[in-house]
Amino acid sequence: MAPRSAEASRKTKETDISVSVHVDGSGKSDIATGVGFFDHMLDQLSRHSLIDMTVRAKGDLHIDDHHTVEDTGIALGQALTNALGERRGIMRYASIDLAMDETLTRAAIDVSGRPFLVWNVSFSSPKIGTFDTELVREFFQALAQNAGITLHVTNHYGANNHHIAETCFKAVARALRAALEPDPRQPDAVPSTKGSLKG
Repeated sequence: MAPRSAEASRKTKETDISVSVHVDGSGKSDIATGVGFFDHMLDQLSRHSLIDMTVRAKGDLHIDDHHTVEDTGIALGQALTNALGERRGIMRYASIDLAMDETLTRAAIDVSGRPFLVWNVSFSSPKIGTFDTELVREFFQALAQNAGITLHVTNHYGANNHHIAETCFKAVARALRAALEPDPRQPDAVPSTKGSLKG
């Protein structure tokens, strides 16, 4: 399998973002978005997916965090798409139930080329510190759309909103790691009867 690395950037009147990913990494991250909680979540995404990530984001944080979080998801998804190419030789499907203290969250992934998000996660508070909890969904919506993945995330239960958000990122990371692993039984095949995973 060829090295799976790529970069993507996005510059608008609202944000200036650059991302690089190495899918077959060791989970090293270098994250700076200006949004502390989001940096922590992206670090979890990198660490548990074993995808090396560098993220630099400058956004209109004087307004709120929305554009920075969403556009980072867009750029990260585009970088993953570029790194995966034809998606040849991957396992493609994966799911995991991930526990963290009182919280349990499931993530299921199909690296299909067809973007879709099913989001069954709710928070009891609009904020985690200064971070808007609704932005967790916005990030994964942008990621799924631009990475070309079908992603289902369900929080079974949980009381602590930080834990709920963190299990979403960790569960998606672990499912993504498994789905992107090379398939030793068909290392050169595109895992689809269509012969293509480009949507």
